Amino acid sequence: MIVDRQGRRFRNLRVSLTAACNYACTYCVPDGKRLVAAQDELPGEALAKGVAYLIEAAGIERLRITGGEPLISPRLDGFLAAIAGLGLQDVALTTNGQLLSRKLPRLQEAGIRRLNVSLDTLDASAFRRIARGGDLATVLEGMRQASAAGMRIKVNMVPMRGQNLDQVLPLLDYCLEHGYELRFIELMRMGHLARDSNAFLQQFVSLEQLLALIGQAHSYQQASAPMDATALRYQVAGKGHFGVIANESVPFCRTCSRLRLSSTGWLHGCLSSGNRHFVGDLLGKPRHEALPALQRLLVKALGDKQELAFSGGVTVMKVIGG
Repeated sequence: MIVDRQGRRFRNLRVSLTAACNYACTYCVPDGKRLVAAQDELPGEALAKGVAYLIEAAGIERLRITGGEPLISPRLDGFLAAIAGLGLQDVALTTNGQLLSRKLPRLQEAGIRRLNVSLDTLDASAFRRIARGGDLATVLEGMRQASAAGMRIKVNMVPMRGQNLDQVLPLLDYCLEHGYELRFIELMRMGHLARDSNAFLQQFVSLEQLLALIGQAHSYQQASAPMDATALRYQVAGKGHFGVIANESVPFCRTCSRLRLSSTGWLHGCLSSGNRHFVGDLLGKPRHEALPALQRLLVKALGDKQELAFSGGVTVMKVIGG
């Protein structure tokens, strides 16, 4: 087990199956072009082998499958089959939900019981403007089917001034009514927003501003959350919970336990660091050769974590997994 001087270690792994996405969300890509798969993306079985090695080398306990959009990846089935016997405590998936109805049977077969669905508005025209792809009704129906199948659903919303701030309360009410837990994610200084501070500041909505808006319609109190949780969690009495990932307002770097593996075989220890560490060449090696080299890279990746707070990063979020 590898631990830094603040007592942090890697427990949670996020694997990006592909950089490709069928959306082109305004806060992710500035030019409206959908992201495509990288030419050197690894097969699903190779990424699964990386997960197996990281479980042994770092003590990974929980896995989240991400993208881009993982449900459009041809690697999905092979990856799901390969990780089935790895003994992970929890396997979840983040999706925009556009293909959820179609892929739901396969996700059920793989034992996935938790989903995070990215959804920034319940207004169909605003949905098209922000996502620049997809169809709102299809996403909502996919969520309904997944919930009916017994899956636990969290909805991820990025509130932004001038784009969807008027949707905070409608979406919260919708999630409380349907038994979904809404997670508000403060806008992050990633990709083009790390380079353009004016664009970031014009759209940014802080934790304080968000809670003040919610307080106009709901009484709430803070609820407990795991020590290394990224979200502050709140309870609306008799109705449910919501959370806020307050990356800017209340940084959680001191307790971060996340590690990311890209579809092209790079480890990222911190979103706020430009450093990355290539492990793709280790995945074809036998265990006794791969593990010592991997542990050395993990020490470097853990050293990339910020001491106190996120300071931004120029990498596009969907390239390394949300």
